[in-house]
Amino acid sequence: MPKVGVVLSGCGVYDGTEVHESVITLLALNRAGAEVQCMAPDMDQLHVINHLTGEEATGETRNVLVEAARIARGDIVDIATVKGGDLDALIFPGGFGAAKNLCDFAVKGADCSVNPEVLRLTKEMVSAKKPVGVICIAPALMAKVMEDAKVNVNLTIGTDEETASTIEEMGSIHVSCTVQDFVVDRENKIVSTPAYMLANQISEAADGIEKLVQEVLSLVD
Repeated sequence: MPKVGVVLSGCGVYDGTEVHESVITLLALNRAGAEVQCMAPDMDQLHVINHLTGEEATGETRNVLVEAARIARGDIVDIATVKGGDLDALIFPGGFGAAKNLCDFAVKGADCSVNPEVLRLTKEMVSAKKPVGVICIAPALMAKVMEDAKVNVNLTIGTDEETASTIEEMGSIHVSCTVQDFVVDRENKIVSTPAYMLANQISEAADGIEKLVQEVLSLVD
């Protein structure tokens, strides 16, 4: 039974993890018989968004690990306690938290930096040739990790030209992809799918995510 880490970035599409994407990922892993360990960095979110109005809740702060625990039903650990040797694969659901909390791509674009513990663990997985799946906007984070490692990889966020251009500015190769499909860089064992970068409904996001999960598991040695 492979052990798969799922990295969450809060709870809620606008300031944390996209809930649909994370639940689809967890369900697909469970149905495939994988052991799952959810994790998140113990840090404050960049900001808090009122998901009813879409506006920033000024003066309010929330912790990424505490909020992500809502999705994980409390079964979650601080990513700082996890080592690459503990896992067989790693998956990042999307949501703006991946680009605001796990890294600052949403603010700095190609000049972004990745949370040190997220960077450490992801590089440990890549160095050990263990598969990593990245969903929605999370491929932008992966592009920065691989730029730091000086490795060019094939990634997709779908068809958004501006984001694709920024990913290529960081040294990765963007491959256009439909919402129901995925892109795999077999040499580096990195799998990506657009999900809500393109999806208009949950079933469309599920199509690509379920395929990504199966591909990630197929790459486990």
